[in-house]
Amino acid sequence: MVRILVSSDQSLCVEFGNDISEEINNQVRAYTIVAEQAAIEGVVEYVPTYRSVTVHYRPEVIGYAALKNRLMTLTDKMSAVEIPLAQIIDIPVLYGDGYGPDLAYVAQINDLTEQEVINIHSKPEYIIYMLGFTPGFCYLGGMDPRISTPRLQVPRVKIPAGSVGIAGSQTGIYPVDSPGGWQLIGQTPLRMYDPNRERPILLDSGMHLRYFPIDQAEFDHIHAEQYGERDANK
Repeated sequence: MVRILVSSDQSLCVEFGNDISEEINNQVRAYTIVAEQAAIEGVVEYVPTYRSVTVHYRPEVIGYAALKNRLMTLTDKMSAVEIPLAQIIDIPVLYGDGYGPDLAYVAQINDLTEQEVINIHSKPEYIIYMLGFTPGFCYLGGMDPRISTPRLQVPRVKIPAGSVGIAGSQTGIYPVDSPGGWQLIGQTPLRMYDPNRERPILLDSGMHLRYFPIDQAEFDHIHAEQYGERDANK
């Protein structure tokens, strides 16, 4: 059942359920496509999440009641939407050592070897449900429960950009240097966020993501291409 809730004095939330699932997220994606095509005057942005779409609007252009009614009518058009095939993004990761300081803990708490954690983590094709927290931080679905690990009790003040972590049943990538409490198991040399690129954020909701292990030489080579030789060893 679709519900429309008030988020703030300038936003509404169109909610499709309470679970994190691919089925509900497909409804979110279909609704976002329909809503963007509708081009409702006064709407500033549609922000898809796990199970809802937040609609930011200008109340001086369109009022709450009128917008709510218009948004609800769009749900009838969702069944006719053809969701595009997901683009698959391959993410190289150097696991362990100084790049994944918590890999040993993730292995220990789950009664696995470090290599088993790497194998399990790099096997699935993950769904990018949403972006949030920092520019381009991806929230993924599909992680194997065998490597689920609680967050750090005390978050780190600074985590390097590209760090790959686990928190509970989720895994994700820190796109910029930032604080964080996820267990770090590796790092990608790809530049996940670059404000100078035509498309600053590498990932987007609805994409699929696959991790694959690399060695130090591959990491350094890709990192130098992405960040420049000067920063290759950072």
